[in-house]
Amino acid sequence: MKSDTDNHTDVNPDNRLYRALSAIERAGNRLPHPFWLFVILCVLLGITSAILAGLGVSVTLPANGETAAVKNLFSLDGALFAIENALTNYATFPPLAMIVVVLLGVSIAERSGLLTALLRITVGKLPKAWLTFSIAFASMIAHVMSDSAYLVMIPLGALAFRTAGRSPLLGLMVAYAATAVGFNASPLVTPSDAIRASLSMAASHIVDESYVVTPFATYFFTAASSVILAITIAVVVDKVLSRRPEFSPDRLSADFNVSDKLFNTDSTKLSGSSTVELSAEERRGLIVSGVVFVIAVAGIALMLMPDSPFRGENGSIVQSPVLKNIAIFISVVFGLLGIVYGRITRSIPTLGEVPPAMAEGIRTLAPVLVLFFVVSQFLAYFEWTNIGSVLSVNGAALFKHLNAPHLVLLLIIVAAICVLNMLITSGSAMWSILAPVVVPLVMYIGMRPESAMVAFMIGDSVTNCLTPLNGYFVLALGYVQHFRKGAGVGTMLSFTLPIAVSVLVVWTIFFVIWYLIGIPLGPGVPVR
Repeated sequence: MKSDTDNHTDVNPDNRLYRALSAIERAGNRLPHPFWLFVILCVLLGITSAILAGLGVSVTLPANGETAAVKNLFSLDGALFAIENALTNYATFPPLAMIVVVLLGVSIAERSGLLTALLRITVGKLPKAWLTFSIAFASMIAHVMSDSAYLVMIPLGALAFRTAGRSPLLGLMVAYAATAVGFNASPLVTPSDAIRASLSMAASHIVDESYVVTPFATYFFTAASSVILAITIAVVVDKVLSRRPEFSPDRLSADFNVSDKLFNTDSTKLSGSSTVELSAEERRGLIVSGVVFVIAVAGIALMLMPDSPFRGENGSIVQSPVLKNIAIFISVVFGLLGIVYGRITRSIPTLGEVPPAMAEGIRTLAPVLVLFFVVSQFLAYFEWTNIGSVLSVNGAALFKHLNAPHLVLLLIIVAAICVLNMLITSGSAMWSILAPVVVPLVMYIGMRPESAMVAFMIGDSVTNCLTPLNGYFVLALGYVQHFRKGAGVGTMLSFTLPIAVSVLVVWTIFFVIWYLIGIPLGPGVPVR
């Protein structure tokens, strides 16, 4: 007997789009684990460096006029460098300390239930007509929890729609798509911003050792983008996708029953509540935490006032110790808010519960820490061999020869990353590979590296919801199959593809307008 989804052309295996994506899935599944992928890249880098060094390839660095010749990683000098610097490469890898420090504080806030309560009140206090927008925008806020955002938002989206009398299946798919497709847009500074900024700053030092990229470098653009993307998703869902047969009113009763059975089991993900309503203690906790947050932000602002000793050289805000070490402040603020909220709601009854909460967050980071070891070695080898300098200088020369407008180059980066992201779903891993090439390249032709970083962020986000190689795609599909037994990859794609395409178009146009007007990307960071 055929399932409901079997009758839809959107999920027909003969559909060209479905066949193409299935081929990508099969090809992607043949790729090794990212750890071994970077090991292979190290070997390929060594082979390439040996060939180029043998050919005597070198370039003159525009920044200082010095000659940079390719060095053979497989030589004695290369072997000594690899052995003697292995620990240093890992210990000094910029994202390592930053992501650990940020998560120490965020883990307390998450464990206390503060972040989930904020999401629930964001959803619950808006008019029903704004429900889809509120879920989409809450997903943008949830990015502060990194990948944990999926685990919180998917059940929250279903419960919010269930409470409003709409299809919980639609709600969970909206939450998944919004979390995935706008992963690099948020009204808050996220751990991903910290990682990206660290990698970009390390890459920029190939050209200018004094260049600084902070997690706030693109804040103005990403905060504005979070609103634009939430509106775009809401329009596409409410005007087009919500009218599909699988979300019809005659199926609501059955979907409600599935939702009640499914998410009562997972209610712990919503701080013990199966609704978006907050208890009196939770409301009091949010109010007090809000007051503490305002005081903390005011304190940080005072540190950046004119003539403050915490300003950078020549009174610079961007190069101040506060912004250069913003990860510490982010961690302290989140940790403080989590403790205040946890003590009031008794989710963290004693200070003795704080270290275990921090440790729990770090445990979730273990796979990333393993990956960072081999990534840090690859990037160190890449820089030592000078291949990055050769690619950057020659690439810059090519673009100068072609006289391509900077905006055209940025759009090329967006398109290329969109495709690459279908196979390499880890944004930090991909930027680890690309930053040492892309950042110096754009700096050599007079572009801001932060603009290239924004182009990467757009491309890295919009196709997240399309690739089955994204582990959370499989998670979302598992939820969907509780509601529609015949659902498969095509079912997900038929919903997420229109959202991804719409967001790509709107976000790219938004960036083009932002670039042409010349609005700063962040504090002290011009777009061009």
